[in-house]
Amino acid sequence: MALIKKMMVWGTLAAVAAGGYFAYWARRPITTDEPAIAFTIAAGSGAGTASQQMADAGVPVPPILFNLLARFTGKSSRLKAGAYELKPGTTPLRLIQQLVRGEFAQESLTIIEGWTFKQMRLAMAAHKGLKHDTLALSDKELMALVTPDFRRPEGLFFPDTYLFAKNASDLQIFKQAHAMMLSHLAEAWDKRDPSLPYKTPYEALTMASIVEKETGQKSERTMIAAVFVNRLKLGMMLQTDPTVIYGMGDKYDGKIHKRDLETDTPYNTYTRNGLPPTPISLPGVQSLTAALAPAKSQALYFVSRGNGTSQFSYNLNDHNRAVNQYQR
Repeated sequence: MALIKKMMVWGTLAAVAAGGYFAYWARRPITTDEPAIAFTIAAGSGAGTASQQMADAGVPVPPILFNLLARFTGKSSRLKAGAYELKPGTTPLRLIQQLVRGEFAQESLTIIEGWTFKQMRLAMAAHKGLKHDTLALSDKELMALVTPDFRRPEGLFFPDTYLFAKNASDLQIFKQAHAMMLSHLAEAWDKRDPSLPYKTPYEALTMASIVEKETGQKSERTMIAAVFVNRLKLGMMLQTDPTVIYGMGDKYDGKIHKRDLETDTPYNTYTRNGLPPTPISLPGVQSLTAALAPAKSQALYFVSRGNGTSQFSYNLNDHNRAVNQYQR
């Protein structure tokens, strides 16, 4: 009888000791020499399977202890599948919380204002954190998955920095960037000057893409837009080099020649009146705003001063003098 009592006491002490160690372990930061350890929890994984998947990826947490912790905290059935990162200082309890909340490892991709859609696709194709579901698709096939409303992609994706879970589908980013562009365009269109010569928001988007490529000076965008709007109203050709360059495609070698200005393409605004058939770049908010709320000016010409700013003129004589002064 005394032996049984002693065994019960020792058993109780052992249980208490084990429980104390378990509580200590659950709150102790996981030690690792790596800045971050990436791991993935597969869909349908329970606590036991998830524990082993983490261990296989190099997470220094004993699977049996993590499994017990998940069950003890009542969260074993609430772990979310996805890509994660274990960062230094994370405790097992915090790791459980990450998996329950779905705090996935985040990646980022920045789409630059003024890029063409081709440049956007190249940047996305090169991003190692994306799952490249659209890589083999043509632009037309991609647009069919993004939206039923447009066939040509140029200008229809908003330049911004996008955050996403590691291994997210690139199609998700395309859809998000398209929705963002439509949202910003609709907001600017609703606030537009009613005297503007645009029939549709798409025409305004095309103008914004030209403004985006014509100047890097944010302060000049409304004046640049005013010049092109005034020309449209008067039936004058836009005569803007960026549209010609866009129409040249891969033939553009960094310089634009007289023969290029004389070679007709759908985008040559020296040979054709009006706006080009599509945008020529991905415009940002400021260019959208400028296209739909241009400066109150009668200027019809502008020329670069060579220092990043432009000289605006109201008649051809003044413009020619400005060209002689700043370009010749």
